[in-house]
Amino acid sequence: MAFNTERAGSTPLIERRSIDYIPEAERHGRLFSQFTLWMGANLQITAIVTGALAVVLGGDVFWSLIGLLIGQLLGGGVMALHAAQGPKLGLPQMISSRVQFGVYGAAIPIVLVCLMYLGFTATGTVLSGQALGQLFGVSDSVGILIFASVIVLVTVLGYRVIHWIGRVASVIGVIAFVFLFWRLMSQTDVGALLQIRHFSWSSFLLAVSLAASWQIAFGPYVADYSRYLPSATSSVKTFFAAGAGSVIGAQVAMILGVFAAASANGQFAGHEVAYIVGLGGTGATAALLYFSIAFGKVTISTLNSYGSFMCIATIISGFKGHLTVTRMQRLVFVLFIVGAATLIALLGQHSFLGAFKSFILFLLAFFTPWSAINLVDYYCITRERYDVPALADPNGRYGRWNLLGISVYVFGVLVQLPFISTKFYTGPLVAALGDVDISWIIGLVLPAAVYYFCAKKWHSAVPDRLILPVEQNSTQQAKTSGAGRAAAQA
Repeated sequence: MAFNTERAGSTPLIERRSIDYIPEAERHGRLFSQFTLWMGANLQITAIVTGALAVVLGGDVFWSLIGLLIGQLLGGGVMALHAAQGPKLGLPQMISSRVQFGVYGAAIPIVLVCLMYLGFTATGTVLSGQALGQLFGVSDSVGILIFASVIVLVTVLGYRVIHWIGRVASVIGVIAFVFLFWRLMSQTDVGALLQIRHFSWSSFLLAVSLAASWQIAFGPYVADYSRYLPSATSSVKTFFAAGAGSVIGAQVAMILGVFAAASANGQFAGHEVAYIVGLGGTGATAALLYFSIAFGKVTISTLNSYGSFMCIATIISGFKGHLTVTRMQRLVFVLFIVGAATLIALLGQHSFLGAFKSFILFLLAFFTPWSAINLVDYYCITRERYDVPALADPNGRYGRWNLLGISVYVFGVLVQLPFISTKFYTGPLVAALGDVDISWIIGLVLPAAVYYFCAKKWHSAVPDRLILPVEQNSTQQAKTSGAGRAAAQA
């Protein structure tokens, strides 16, 4: 414990690394910070709205709650398996995709991840702008700009500040949610709502998909926030710390959203923030709730912006070679990312709810195949034996383009198309299945199975152990030293 404290105390406030491998001497932090970070990231207004969608779009309270919980556990398991990779590899999540897709080929899923971050940052900024607008008595647009400025500052500061804000957000979120639940219970006949049970496969699986997509969407960047943990950190403990924080936080928020929407008599959609705050009261109480909503969004919006920065740097480094990002370059990247998200938020703030539902469901078509391929490769094929230095070398072990990984990924996206049901696109088999969207199940299971059997037969040579940069240097020094001794003896 003292060792970790000493490391943390010597770590600068402003993060100096970006997509670099984190040497053991710079590792710090505790598993509990993973729990608080992901609980804080989920105890927020967008999760409330996501849970509410299950009811707004036709589900009853009882089966919506069951469906959301199942989705949390399934999606949270996928998310937590990615989190466990961070301490072992010491790398951001998406760089590890170069093993499955090639140094250049990994840019394909990474570009899509950037679009995801952009969309989530924009939708979160809309809700935060509403809260800040009410708090300071300004327009929602001004509130959006204020919130964007805070996100830029926190993202530039980096890893340590993000984890600190996650801890604070967890405390504030728990207090706010306990209060809101108490107020909701005092105003609503919860027992009566739970007694209304009209099971529908389409509504039930919508709830499962909403929660599962919420959790799976964290997969492409969850290891970014566990990579500083000491490499000896238990993978099982990392899995449960990150997974439990995310699942518990999201389920609590979505339960509140379900009950709020069910008792709103149609007043929730379009007035999400105002309605939630109205449950708590007016005056000073309302002001504190608006503050807690805005602060709760700081954590997840910063994660999205920080993840975007990491992804853009990863794409550039893949084609350019080693990339050292200065603090000024980090600032430029972050300003560009947050600026683009803010513009989208300002333009789309009046048509938020329906677009958000379609957005998060459509994302599943692109991220479940990536998760399936990455997890099967890491846990079943290579079994954690990565050549980390080769991830930066297009001419190395993993090559420029990995046709096996790319082909299975494309297959994973295409095989879902007949089963997708969103405003963007509806597949031909959706109606025959009673308007039930099962695309995310198809996109998770089939690519995993295909990649496993194909990789078992055609995968390139796997190292006999995990090769890290420091180990490579040590090996090279040993070879040089041995050659020197041989020459001297000769």
